[in-house]
Amino acid sequence: QLQLVESGGGSVQAGGSLRLSCAASEYTYSVYAMSWFRQAPGKEREGVATILPGEGSAFYADSVKGRFTISRDDAENTVYLQMNSLKPEDTAMYYCAASVGVGCGLYRRWYGGRWYACWGQGTQVTVSS
Repeated sequence: QLQLVESGGGSVQAGGSLRLSCAASEYTYSVYAMSWFRQAPGKEREGVATILPGEGSAFYADSVKGRFTISRDDAENTVYLQMNSLKPEDTAMYYCAASVGVGCGLYRRWYGGRWYACWGQGTQVTVSS
């Protein structure tokens, strides 16, 4: 089963930047769509950004367009989320997810026309004003 591990979270001031990383146990990023989600206390887990296999087309939630950039390094089996101009409302637990289609856990979320069921443990991002 695919294993995902996030890193790079932390506490920053508004306007600052962070770069999140998601390392996969298998070479799958060139095959499956990968997304970043986030979940703030008391809210639903929401999709933030998606990168597709192949050419690597990227899509973003309106709330982060122009500020966040998703990318991948297939050789290192890693997906990144560069977060700039951070705002307090970006504070959340950030999760990496894969749209594998078969396998992984029972918790599933629909985002960008795909089901996501493979998740990392999350990395906390806290933005203070």
